[in-house]
Amino acid sequence: MPQDMPPVGGYGPVQYKRNLPASGLRPGTWLVAMGVVMVYGFYKLGVGIREQNELAREKQWARIHLIPVLQAEEDRDLVRRHLADQAREKELLGENFKVYNSGRYVRPTYAVTPGNVTK
Repeated sequence: MPQDMPPVGGYGPVQYKRNLPASGLRPGTWLVAMGVVMVYGFYKLGVGIREQNELAREKQWARIHLIPVLQAEEDRDLVRRHLADQAREKELLGENFKVYNSGRYVRPTYAVTPGNVTK
């Protein structure tokens, strides 16, 4: 019995690989996309930090410009307290005494104490 031989020209190629389409993007594309996202994020972070610094600087300057107004308000309150103290002293003692033996104005120091102390 004769042996079977391959056909003339040989057999056709055997398909052993699966022909599946590549899913998703190539790694290089992902790398570039993530780089763009990170650069945009860092840009927005820098803009936000600059804006926060500007707001903090504006707040500090607002406080600096309010100092004279607050100081004047405190001075008016001190004058009111001083005049009330002088009137109280004149009512109790009959005349005002110079405590520091000086003609110079000395800013008074007030200590607030409770009126009624119970034990």
